[in-house]
Amino acid sequence: MDIPPLDLAMKSRTAQVLERCVACGACAEVCPMPGPAGIDASDPGKLTEGILTILRGGEHADAARWAAVCSGSGHCIPQCQYGVDPRFMLTMARLEMASRNPDDTRRKTGFTGFGSMTTGVRVLSKLQLPPELLARFRPEHEPAAPPEIVFYTGCNLMKTPHIALLCLDIMDALGVRYQVMGGPSSCCGILQFRAGDLATSGRIAYRTIDRLREAAPRALSWCPTCQIQLTEVVGPAKADDPLDMMPIVKFLGERLDDLRPLMVHSVNKRVGLHEHPGVAGVTESAQAILRAIPGLDFVDLRQPRIGYHCSQLGALPGVKSQAHREQLEAAEAAGVTSLAGIYHACHREMCSHERDWPFEVVNFLELLGESMGLTRPDLFKRLKLMQDVDAILAEAAPMIETHHLDLDEARAIIAKDMLGEQPLALGRG
Repeated sequence: MDIPPLDLAMKSRTAQVLERCVACGACAEVCPMPGPAGIDASDPGKLTEGILTILRGGEHADAARWAAVCSGSGHCIPQCQYGVDPRFMLTMARLEMASRNPDDTRRKTGFTGFGSMTTGVRVLSKLQLPPELLARFRPEHEPAAPPEIVFYTGCNLMKTPHIALLCLDIMDALGVRYQVMGGPSSCCGILQFRAGDLATSGRIAYRTIDRLREAAPRALSWCPTCQIQLTEVVGPAKADDPLDMMPIVKFLGERLDDLRPLMVHSVNKRVGLHEHPGVAGVTESAQAILRAIPGLDFVDLRQPRIGYHCSQLGALPGVKSQAHREQLEAAEAAGVTSLAGIYHACHREMCSHERDWPFEVVNFLELLGESMGLTRPDLFKRLKLMQDVDAILAEAAPMIETHHLDLDEARAIIAKDMLGEQPLALGRG
């Protein structure tokens, strides 16, 4: 069966939303974002009707604002009784608004965003890893036997490569046969999609889905953006051969009985979890893994669960910085020794707060790895804690020389993509 271009597929699915949605408002009622965004949600049905107005080509200021600040928490999805995915519905509203820009503007926005992301990933990964370790993430680095799964890193995970290496180390310990795919050459197309350039986004996403399916029967994702984009947004357009992909955190949760005998080292730490609910089952799996680590004392910090990772709160920077402060304060009040995050984007934004608070900031896989005797140094955090571009360049000088990186480009990326990602200013004031 021929696969329709992405723009036609999105129009068809939008028509289904318009046909099914009755504007009951159940999705708006449970959404955590209208309040922080200053949107009047006293009549949730009216707010939902506004989204339908946008999808029909009209205007609605409050609904447009709601769509713009959607953090993808997913609380809305099980609330709909009419066969609509409300998160997808708001995605289509954002797409409709982006599509009203001129074609050349959309293409340029997508191209610029993709280029910026590609440069950041390339430079930051090479500042941290030598060529032989980076080679583990190239598609040609295949297992001797046919892989059981393909581990899809997405793009930005490689800015914090110690997390990616821990994923591989843990799968090696489990005896999983895997192939790695990811990076800008196998992107999910999200940046072009957000810009409204569906022609380019569709080509990229369809090609990536085909490559993942061809590599192994099942794919494991790391990035929640990629998981949602390829399975919830783009994937249904290829319904003749859907992509079987699940988050690797859920996969490890399902393999917890196999992991337990490998957790031979006691991790005597009191740990709180920085979590996001957007991809169902991930938080629960991470908690189950932490609770299973010998010696580890898990503390539920009971923070508001919004977004599918911290980057999704970018439309409301004040809300994001306040959420980070409340998370740090809750961790301190609970007396944790470790604040563990799940996702790479959250780690980049939170790790440097370790300087000012009485606990370490880690990825939860570091704690699992510690219990298994697996360690990977967090070089991103070590560099970011320096808080000085020249000091970071000096520390990374061997890698800069090894990879023949341009010094001015490296300086710019450190300033923007490392030190510049600091939603909540450092310090306790």
